[in-house]
Amino acid sequence: MLDAHQLNVFLTAAKTMNFTAAARQLHMTQPSVSQHIQALEQYFGTALFIRTGRHLRLTDAGSELMVMAEDMVFMSQHIDERMESLKGEVHGHLIVGCSTTIGKYVLPFLLAEFMNRHPSVSASCLVAPRQEAMQRLIDGEVHLALASADEFLHDAESRQIIDDRVVLIVPLDHPWAERESIGVEELRQANFIVREEGSGTRRIAESALADAGISPSDLRTILTLGNSEAIALAVQEGIGVAFISQMVVARLVPDKVAQIPIEGISMQQDICIGQSSFRPATTAQSAFWDFVTDPENPILQKLDTFSDNAEWPEFMTLPTNGSSQIRAI
Repeated sequence: MLDAHQLNVFLTAAKTMNFTAAARQLHMTQPSVSQHIQALEQYFGTALFIRTGRHLRLTDAGSELMVMAEDMVFMSQHIDERMESLKGEVHGHLIVGCSTTIGKYVLPFLLAEFMNRHPSVSASCLVAPRQEAMQRLIDGEVHLALASADEFLHDAESRQIIDDRVVLIVPLDHPWAERESIGVEELRQANFIVREEGSGTRRIAESALADAGISPSDLRTILTLGNSEAIALAVQEGIGVAFISQMVVARLVPDKVAQIPIEGISMQQDICIGQSSFRPATTAQSAFWDFVTDPENPILQKLDTFSDNAEWPEFMTLPTNGSSQIRAI
């Protein structure tokens, strides 16, 4: 009879195409991973991988098995979790994908509080570019995803949970730093530091500016960086000005840059939680969905207050109980 654990080992090896990396993810030894693969190959009487030196690729049989194994492994996990949940306690392993800013400033606190309530749940966070996080949700590699509302496709159910404001920040010695606001046309005079193409923050800023008659080519871009923290620090050092999530500003440089309103322009995105519309939810997934979408969720209530006050809440430190069960992937 097929062993769901062996199939899970095979799936992990097939996705990583590296037995050592698979062993690391599964907290196993590399020889043990090899033994499980060999046992499956003997069971089916055919090779599942073609080994060329240190390189692996799937055989035709391996590719066929990968599709079917995903369903069997998922159902096996679902059965285990469901049977445990009948004892009155939520069990299982939860995998959540999200874009970078949300993964650093929202998701860890939600997971820590959730796992304090459900100590038998473990969790993995996949922080990736938003397109990759959405693709992993579609492919069933993550149970849930947190992203802006317009990133979810038609085959995902999503619910808005919080607003994320995007603000203009300038160095403290910049001429605008003492101003209450600036006009949109004045933006043409500044040196801008921007996120890479495809980032959510950049997309929101460009969309809002386009509505006001300003295109990206109208702005003088002097530096492109791949994460918001680097941009905040570059503005602090006086290199230029930037559009950035207020959560990053409040956590990283609250007193080291100035936030400048732009007359007639407001930038924000609705942050949503989403799950597949056609894959059955695991017990831990359903419990986390209910927790996050609860109007009385204490973490989201305090983050909403933070959004109004523009100060990072003192409560936003990770609890020790349960937080060790959260790992990045």
